[in-house]
Amino acid sequence: ALSVPAAGAGSAAMPLWDFQGSTMVTSQYVRLTPDERSREGSIWNRVPCFLKDWELHVHFKIHGAGKKNLHGDGLALWYTQDRLVPGPVFGSKDNFHGLAIFLDTYPNDEATERVFPYISAMVNNGSLSYDHSKDGRWTELAGCTADLRNQNHDTFLAIRYSRGRLTVMTDVEDKNEWKNCIDIAGVQLPTGYFFGASAGTGDLSDNHDIISMKLFQLMVEHPLEDETVDWTKIEPSVSLLKSPKDNVDDPTGNFRSGPLTGWKVFLLLLCALLGIIVCAVVGAVVFQKRQERNKRFY
Repeated sequence: ALSVPAAGAGSAAMPLWDFQGSTMVTSQYVRLTPDERSREGSIWNRVPCFLKDWELHVHFKIHGAGKKNLHGDGLALWYTQDRLVPGPVFGSKDNFHGLAIFLDTYPNDEATERVFPYISAMVNNGSLSYDHSKDGRWTELAGCTADLRNQNHDTFLAIRYSRGRLTVMTDVEDKNEWKNCIDIAGVQLPTGYFFGASAGTGDLSDNHDIISMKLFQLMVEHPLEDETVDWTKIEPSVSLLKSPKDNVDDPTGNFRSGPLTGWKVFLLLLCALLGIIVCAVVGAVVFQKRQERNKRFY
């Protein structure tokens, strides 16, 4: 399992990790940004991950002097093809290949009904751009609100990827239990990518600290046909009926449109049947009234 940080400070204490920007390493945490404006920093593992099924546990802390809506911008966790490339997406590059989990602490879209901090997931094959002005809503797969900033207790996040299913869980309420945040099926991620974390500040700021990142292998059985697949050549993708931006945004963080389950099909058919019955009854009443009117004239 990979773990960060090691005891001691400085790059010599972290032989499997590279860091850049404003990142500062101490014996207790890795501070990606201090609580200062216009800073960005990141930390990346040097060893690519060749596990098909894995779970990443991240112990983090986001804190600062800023009061409500006077702090930002947030933290990102990455499983991507490229590493150590600075950019505008929470201190890392845009149009990435792979998976990103964003812990966004500031609502850039003033019209949003979402409650921040907000956690969201994005899978990219290099063709999508993260829109900060809309808090990434057009490319978001799913998300949830989580009160994770300026907590006096430990805050954790877990990312699980197994047999095409991506699950994100939080432990930020000091209950020592995981709470579901994101659960998406049909996610395709290759092996051979790198884990990392980055953060950025703008006009508003926060301390963004990584206390530990630990990766665990999941022992999962796969179909025999998976043995013939070159997992390093898989294109990052998600099998959705629609692209995320085609969905109507919901303040709860979920999309209103989605796969038609058995219950949804049943309800649609029931509504259609009721509509037909109502139309038939109204039509019969109208026809009867007309017949009665015609009799009066004759």
